[in-house]
Amino acid sequence: MPLYRFLAILVLIGAAMSGSAQAQAPAPAPGSAPTQPPPGPVYMITFFEVGTGSADQTIGLLRDFAAASRKQDGNAGVLALHEIARPGRFAFVELWRDKPAREANAPAVASLRDKLQPLFASPFDVRTNYGLDVTGPAIGAEPGVDNAVYVLTHVDVFPAGKDQTIELLKTLAAASRKETGHLRFELWQQEGRFNHLPVFEIWRDAQAQGAHANAPHTRDFRAKLVPLQGALYDERLYTAIR
Repeated sequence: MPLYRFLAILVLIGAAMSGSAQAQAPAPAPGSAPTQPPPGPVYMITFFEVGTGSADQTIGLLRDFAAASRKQDGNAGVLALHEIARPGRFAFVELWRDKPAREANAPAVASLRDKLQPLFASPFDVRTNYGLDVTGPAIGAEPGVDNAVYVLTHVDVFPAGKDQTIELLKTLAAASRKETGHLRFELWQQEGRFNHLPVFEIWRDAQAQGAHANAPHTRDFRAKLVPLQGALYDERLYTAIR
């Protein structure tokens, strides 16, 4: 048999086997695709840390950035936050109508980063999130309370435990919103990492936040969460920069 005929037969056999394998391959299980967050408002969290002695300068820069960003089209609030336990740690939270609105403010974020660059102990760590269980209204519209405590918690669980964790968080949120001193309690979901679930809280004062931390429903949630965790429960307490 001529060589070219032999090679042609091999190609035909290979194609037939490939088609047969594809036909026999099981269809993807229903619901196996990753859960996509709903479109809509975007909740941005940016964490960073500055060196010793740079806090006052950082506070001034954040205050100016927040004030300017609140005036931009599509912005529904910006909070500049200073961590209570670690004075060199800061965060800012932004709420935007959608991703294009936030992207339009990217030059202002870049300018802030450049101004902070000489002060950084750790640079910007930016997280894009979508609302999972939110109450509104716009961030920063809470009653003005000088002693309010702001809490950002990053809940990171194994992917297989995501849905169970979401139900646990929703139960916690419903109970927490009934507590004395509650101002805001929201659940978000990180873009592209759907098993990363930030929690955003505002409490009237440290006493109210402490009571929440020791409430039976909070302790029950923490106990049930431990077997699902993919990383340590990262809870940080802040005051707002006004």
